[in-house]
Amino acid sequence: MGPLVVCLVICAAITLATWVASIATREYSWVDRIWSIAPIVYVWVFAVWSGFDGRLVLMAALVSAWGIRLTFNFARKGGYRPGGEDYRWAVLRGRMSRAGFAAFNLLFISIYQNAVILLFCLPAATVFAAGGAPLGGADVVLSIAFLALLAGETVADQQQWAFHRWKAAERAAGRTPQPGFLQSGLFRFSRHPNFFFEQAQWWVFYGFAVAATGVWLHWSVAGAVLLTTLFIGSTIFTESISRSKYPDYDDYRARTSPIVPWPPRRPASPADERTA
Repeated sequence: MGPLVVCLVICAAITLATWVASIATREYSWVDRIWSIAPIVYVWVFAVWSGFDGRLVLMAALVSAWGIRLTFNFARKGGYRPGGEDYRWAVLRGRMSRAGFAAFNLLFISIYQNAVILLFCLPAATVFAAGGAPLGGADVVLSIAFLALLAGETVADQQQWAFHRWKAAERAAGRTPQPGFLQSGLFRFSRHPNFFFEQAQWWVFYGFAVAATGVWLHWSVAGAVLLTTLFIGSTIFTESISRSKYPDYDDYRARTSPIVPWPPRRPASPADERTA
């Protein structure tokens, strides 16, 4: 039994557990709750199995930093508390039949998403198969890029956290928050900067497979590709909800890059730029 088989067994167990938990609790964010934890386990399996190969230990350390930060952010938003379900699942349940959502929960939420989590970790399998190729300058560049993207995601999530705390305080004071959605800081340059940084980190992670082998294209790129595809669907769905809630969201869409941070097409009004 090798590390890939071990990871497949762990993935199967997590998939079954998250699906059963969703049925038992009627909450459908169990995959979200393990999203930042399972990758740490998967990559460290390869690092330990390799006898602590330098590149795999580096990759595992970077993924651990990513996972700790994401777990903290998810926890402070109440994601691990009972009832901490992603609001989008309730919206989707309202748009689907009961049988349709049950199938969606099994096939997409539980099976597909868990498979994607494992797949975007599998550049570690390519590095493991390379047999301990020495670290080099490319690994340094990749590490710096990964940490820079991690810092960017941290800033984006902090800005979003502060904005939602401000919204809650405004409502508690009996006022209607204006603007109703975040449009300043990094969100002035991208409607979803945290989505951008999250995806980009896993493309950089794939770069370690290239550094280990000198070959640009490996099967393990599938994880980064599927993660990007997943985020495209998530972005479209999330924005459909925002557009239904906020009449001025279309104006924000017209001037702001959807994912990749980029200067806005035109300035926002002073009211749009207001923050907590």
